[in-house]
Amino acid sequence: MSGIIVPAKKLNEECGIIGIKSKQKKALAYDIYYGLFALQHRGQESAGIAVSYDKRKINYYKKMGLVNDVFEEETLGGFPFGDCAIGHVRYSTTGSSNVVNAQPVVFYGRFGRMAVAHNGNIINCDSLKSGMMKKGHVFQSSIDSEVIATLINLNSEESLLGGVKKTCEMLEGAYSLVIMADDKLVAVRDKFGFKPLVMGRRGDDIIFASETCALDSLNAEFVRDILPGEIVVVDENNEISSEFMPNIERHSCIFEYVYLARSDSTIDGRTVYDARYQCGKYLAKLFKIDADAVAGVPDSAIVAARGYSESTGIPLVDALSKNRYVGRTFIQPSQALRENSVRVKLNAIKNNINGKRLVLIDDSIVRGTTSKKIIGLLRESGAKEVHMLIASPVVKYPCFFGVDMESRDKLIGGYRSEEEICKLIGADSLHYLPLEYLIKACKGNKCDFCAACFDGNYPVDVDKYNCGKFVLEV
Repeated sequence: MSGIIVPAKKLNEECGIIGIKSKQKKALAYDIYYGLFALQHRGQESAGIAVSYDKRKINYYKKMGLVNDVFEEETLGGFPFGDCAIGHVRYSTTGSSNVVNAQPVVFYGRFGRMAVAHNGNIINCDSLKSGMMKKGHVFQSSIDSEVIATLINLNSEESLLGGVKKTCEMLEGAYSLVIMADDKLVAVRDKFGFKPLVMGRRGDDIIFASETCALDSLNAEFVRDILPGEIVVVDENNEISSEFMPNIERHSCIFEYVYLARSDSTIDGRTVYDARYQCGKYLAKLFKIDADAVAGVPDSAIVAARGYSESTGIPLVDALSKNRYVGRTFIQPSQALRENSVRVKLNAIKNNINGKRLVLIDDSIVRGTTSKKIIGLLRESGAKEVHMLIASPVVKYPCFFGVDMESRDKLIGGYRSEEEICKLIGADSLHYLPLEYLIKACKGNKCDFCAACFDGNYPVDVDKYNCGKFVLEV
């Protein structure tokens, strides 16, 4: 086997959230821990757990690092038994990389101790924060989640639900939330449904999580997706009520199916595995390549490669082996640190590719540096030809709703043609899956998804909040 060090995965994930409300006081910290373990792929920078053990008391712990490194047995055992708990894994989309910005955000408010965990990105955060600071509010962190928490407390003059509803009317952007206060657990999904959020049940326990894989890890039954614009409240008796925001317009993030979510999760009624498998079948239908073997780039492209192989009859092989040991480091928030600090080692399996014409399938190309290194590695290891197929369209535009993509001038597809990209990464040929086929694979219509990273059609006016200033017009 021949090896090469390449940068960490080209895209950084968003965040993962989980919340549990129980009828009885129990060791919920362990349940949150296992749920966060299942959501680790959504954030590898920091992790945190908060447990409510009295109507107005919360015990919490958060730290930089992976879930397994942050929470040792002694830490988990130190949490009190409680009837409500929330947890969070983070990759920074706003705010710098330090423990002050780790979540959940825990603070003293109108209902005693309160806690908030957030997945997404609020694009009008700066204006909201500036307005509150002028009125005398102070902030400890640089994250939008603290702004959300402060607004909820500020607006909860009559009730927690009223405060949440009024706050949601003020927020622009993406947010799935779990909120713990006043002996209640509240789950919220923004009016576009950008970020996934599901509800499950285990006995009398009510569970909310970013993905169904977290429910599976707790042996919980999936109940349903939280709908776009929905606010769900679980009260002190574990009774569930639900209200909706006005002006709901579904635009769920299609990149969840492409890369972000785990393949064993189900989002809005469509399994991620099936969507990726169908993308591979569509690639086979559209692009006939005379080749000896098909391989997928670990991990998210393996399923698409299987779909392509089964449709074409070209044998599926393991061309790359990924070292899955992560250690105690975590993904860094800047490209320079990604290049030089945390690296994933990929090994080429020579016997499977030597002298062969290879179809290599990946989920996406963002900066192009990883693809170029992988193709170079495969050629050095004996691949006769490397034809690259991408199970999504060209990434041309940055995301402002919680996925850490570069500005347009840093995106290889932002200003280059398909032929130019092919030449730069060193492939013999390169083809992308058209957007209409990706949408079909996800069993939806164009209006169901936000695909702005592919087509530039943002559901929110990003220029109004100075997001567009980061986009290089070419």
